[in-house]
Amino acid sequence: MNSKTVHIKSFGCQMTKLDTALVTSALKEAGFSLTGSEKEADVVLINTCSVRRHAEQRVLSHLGNLKHIKQSRPEIVVGVIGCMAQRLGSELLEHDAVDIVCGPTQIPQIAEFVTQSLQEKKKTIAITEKIRRQTSKKQTLALEKFESVFDADDRQIPNQTFVRAMRGCNNLCTYCIVPYVRGPEISRPPAAIIEQIKRLADKGVKLITLLGQAVNSYKYTTCEKTYCLADLLQMASEIEGIEWIRFVTSYPAEKFYSEILKAMADLPKVCNYLHIPAQSGSDKILKAMNRNYTADKYLELLDKARDIVPGIAIAGDFIVGFPGETEKDFQQTVSLVQKARYKNCFIFKYSPRPGTTAEEKLQDTVSTEVKKKRNIELLAVQEKISDELSKEFLGKTVVVLVEGLSKKPHLNAKNGENRPQLVGRTATDCIVVFNGPTSLAGQFAKVKITKTSPLTLFGELA
Repeated sequence: MNSKTVHIKSFGCQMTKLDTALVTSALKEAGFSLTGSEKEADVVLINTCSVRRHAEQRVLSHLGNLKHIKQSRPEIVVGVIGCMAQRLGSELLEHDAVDIVCGPTQIPQIAEFVTQSLQEKKKTIAITEKIRRQTSKKQTLALEKFESVFDADDRQIPNQTFVRAMRGCNNLCTYCIVPYVRGPEISRPPAAIIEQIKRLADKGVKLITLLGQAVNSYKYTTCEKTYCLADLLQMASEIEGIEWIRFVTSYPAEKFYSEILKAMADLPKVCNYLHIPAQSGSDKILKAMNRNYTADKYLELLDKARDIVPGIAIAGDFIVGFPGETEKDFQQTVSLVQKARYKNCFIFKYSPRPGTTAEEKLQDTVSTEVKKKRNIELLAVQEKISDELSKEFLGKTVVVLVEGLSKKPHLNAKNGENRPQLVGRTATDCIVVFNGPTSLAGQFAKVKITKTSPLTLFGELA
């Protein structure tokens, strides 16, 4: 039995979190034990994201700290895995703290790399040289086996987990690094996905979220038929024990859109929630981003969703300060947000990503100060809308899947009772906090809403 300990730090999106869970399970299977302290660990792994510059800067700062730890503990092994590892490759391996560099495609070998580094004290790099080529059959099989074997042992939230529907992306938006660190789209076989969900259901999972960079473009062809995301939703809905199904993230496109919305409307287990990034409300900027729709077309898609699925909650993403964005372009984005009436929005300031078309061909013309100003203004617009939508819940009773203890309690435990503040989410992804017993974690509960804020509903157990 391996007596070595591993500390894993994760930066980034749901894909990164899923990869971290898989790596954690694989290392446990190989005999490693986890520790919450990197100062005590034999191995430190950092799972990375390259979507925004800030995420990479945090990783580099963390590596600086590890360099100091390594001066007093030279035997410690440090590995960088994920998107940043794929992007920087040998440049990362030159860092004094780094022993292992492993891209997303190579994570099935991570336990082997860690063991080898501990035993032989040599540096290892494993990345994909030509990332935009389809992965080999051997690599695909290795990833599929890794996905299916190590899928359920490290759920951070009780009774819910992510299931990858597809890898990579084909959209090639000019600002986005994802196609160059995760490769082209590959949809997993539906039979493998459904078998994985069945195993998860047997282990108590009630909510699964199907993941893909543009998950609505899921497509898998067999001799019998071509499967789309709507087919996956139908098949997953038939699995006993699974109560809620979500999917993220959707690209604004007509392909399979009607089928997906109809599945959402017809299947009670499919949550009425749609995350569909717009990125800008200016047609000029959308064209520069290589987003293949106009602002009006995007709003038509939202109208269609609300017609087919009454009460659907919609979330969006926006980038402010994209190269060439004028005040007029920005105000068109403000107008789109006001018309869209999102439940919530994720708003980011543009930062050039090395290797993308925007970084190579477009000058970053918008100043940091203007980006910050627009970011604050758009957040304020969305906050007002979120507040108005939240107030509609006052006095209503909602069903939530309880995640556990609230990390930032807004309420106190009631009069010494064992009823601390818990947090849960509705099927439409609204955050709800309330006092209740910790035994509710991972279970469904009914909560009557007594108070609201833009991003949080407060209530009492019904």
